[in-house]
Amino acid sequence: MPTVNARNRTIRGDTLPDDLQLALAEQALLRAAEAIAGQAECLATEMESGALADEGGPDALRLLAAIIRAMSRERSDVHRH
Repeated sequence: MPTVNARNRTIRGDTLPDDLQLALAEQALLRAAEAIAGQAECLATEMESGALADEGGPDALRLLAAIIRAMSRERSDVHRH
């Protein structure tokens, strides 16, 4: 099992209870999804402002951001019930 260095403390993944490992993994996925969605929106804005070449990308990037957020919310809702 991999180890994680959290604030100068090494934590072995196999020493954490399964439910805590699952909760930490879910939070990491939610944060990653939001980061990806945020970057997609940022790129769309840059394209619209002319800072990046626009080849039809802003709408596609915003769609990607919306899909990622919807899937993330759906996954989060499923695991809460």
